[in-house]
Amino acid sequence: MSAYRMLQWQQPPQLMEVEVPEPGPDEILVRVAGNGLCHSDLHMMHMPGQLGPTLGWQMPFTLGHETAGWIERWGSRVTGLQQGQAVALVSPTSCGSCHECLSGHDNVCGHNGVGRGFGFDGGLAEFVLVRDKRSLIALEGLEPLTAGPLTDAGATSWHGFNRIRPQLLPGANVLVIGAGGLGSFAVQYIKLLTQARLIVADIASNKLEHARSLGADICVDSSAVDLGREVMQLTEGQGVVAVLDFVGNEQTIAAGIAVLGKLGSYGLVGGEMGGYPQPLFHALASKEAQIFSFMGPTIADTQAVLALAAEGALVNEVEVFELADVGEAYRRLGAGELTARAVIRTSG
Repeated sequence: MSAYRMLQWQQPPQLMEVEVPEPGPDEILVRVAGNGLCHSDLHMMHMPGQLGPTLGWQMPFTLGHETAGWIERWGSRVTGLQQGQAVALVSPTSCGSCHECLSGHDNVCGHNGVGRGFGFDGGLAEFVLVRDKRSLIALEGLEPLTAGPLTDAGATSWHGFNRIRPQLLPGANVLVIGAGGLGSFAVQYIKLLTQARLIVADIASNKLEHARSLGADICVDSSAVDLGREVMQLTEGQGVVAVLDFVGNEQTIAAGIAVLGKLGSYGLVGGEMGGYPQPLFHALASKEAQIFSFMGPTIADTQAVLALAAEGALVNEVEVFELADVGEAYRRLGAGELTARAVIRTSG
């Protein structure tokens, strides 16, 4: 089968032929319909070689963690499946038995540092091996080719939205920074499920226009203005009750923390590895504000987003590429040329 694989650290991945994996007793083989591309894949391509082994990652491995397809076959101890059943794959890995998993916080399971597309073979191939039936969610009325982005971009954004949801009372001001793949889902959740006043900031005019089409109340070109000053003016000096930052560089972190109102929450979701140059005590203590971050969604998050999408409540815009064109799709993703989520079709 064809697969897009990382072979060496800091070297471009390659499309190559590999053997179709055979499922072990507890494993399931899924024929992949489509796999969404993520900025974290680009980060992996440039990751220092010494970091991967500390995470438990082994070269080579196939990229791809936003995956959906059809059940092909399974191991001797797996029950309750049907061949050809359409499924989406939960993005993070979890064990199902630790305290975090049993309390519903499986996205912080100790096993989630390694997973499909993160050290194990992922979904940018014709077939992918699933190690635990817990990772499968049946697709009801959704097309497997395009469902993959819902499992990471959609579900990760949902997790962040749920952290701030109690604060989004009618008329409250909320700021979303970054209106790309994850941010566009956050825009939809806020407008669909709350009556908050939504401000969206981005440096790309096409992404701001897309956010406006999804219902954003105010769109701010943060390349043209001082974002912190602009948001404070828009909120008459009160600031916002919550920020979801899907960028995470020094500029967005500084602006996001600066515009927090009293009892506000700043959620750091984007992975651009920015820092904060000032003592946080002075920035937050007088407001009793808080900062939170997380890595990926839970199984429950993924189920909730797939259910919303199945009801027709979500816009999941994708641009489909063939597996032979995966390199070009990543180039366009890295260059910021995509508004929709790139999805790679791996099976006919």
